[in-house]
Amino acid sequence: MPEKIESGTCRVLVLVSGGGTNLQAILDAKERGELPGVELAGVISNNPGVYALERAKKAQVWTGCVSPGDFPDRSAFEKALLCAVKERNPDLIVLAGFLVVIPGEMIRQYQNRIINIHPSLIPSFCGKGYYGLRVHEAALRRGVKLTGATVHFVDEGTDTGPILLQKAVEVRQEDTPQSLQRRVMEEAEWKLLPEAISLIAAGKAEVRDGRVHRKDG
Repeated sequence: MPEKIESGTCRVLVLVSGGGTNLQAILDAKERGELPGVELAGVISNNPGVYALERAKKAQVWTGCVSPGDFPDRSAFEKALLCAVKERNPDLIVLAGFLVVIPGEMIRQYQNRIINIHPSLIPSFCGKGYYGLRVHEAALRRGVKLTGATVHFVDEGTDTGPILLQKAVEVRQEDTPQSLQRRVMEEAEWKLLPEAISLIAAGKAEVRDGRVHRKDG
């Protein structure tokens, strides 16, 4: 599979695990006409019954679920997940709060075609064990004045792939992990993810030699 996504129609498959607020940001951007050339190929969750699937159904987007509990072992689950992804024939895979380690085979088959949104300014507060509220708890413990979010391409490490976009968010003295999480979502995540999809779909961002190259205009 070629690593570069040419401009034109881009089939985007979104993988989710929970409520789907980042998915909603994508759906809203699509509804506003901000994602020209993007076709939502579907939404796949590893958890049945999560609200993200309801969000997709309301938007008349195909949904599916591949749950680890339905398979005898990890290998069988990963094969089923890869099969489900292939059936949707995506040009780009977006991890929007997908709390599952992506199988190495999927990363190889969709090299530089998978992006993830992480709620910090990588390389801060990322890697194994840093997800959800844990990221914001760590930021507050450290006493940083700025945090934010990062969209990066996925490689076989954890939050180690080439960075596409970042946006900083102020940390306030009165913040709790919950309030900081909400502000990072509102001010950074929900803006960055649609922007990243738009750039890639338009052929304005690609990975070469392990780095992201942007085309402006």
